[in-house]
Amino acid sequence: MGELKDRAKGLANEAVGNVKEGVGKMTDNAKLQAEGLAQQAKGKTQQAAGKVKGALGDDI
Repeated sequence: MGELKDRAKGLANEAVGNVKEGVGKMTDNAKLQAEGLAQQAKGKTQQAAGKVKGALGDDI
């Protein structure tokens, strides 16, 4: 269960981060763009954690 939860959170963070980055670019808001990139990186990390849990089991 933890695997799916981590992967879902990761996908959500990547999606929200992508939107933030796009809005930051369109509005020339460097801070919002940076927040979006950071949130996307967080999402990728969460997805990676989910993949590891899936490979090793949820008990890690």
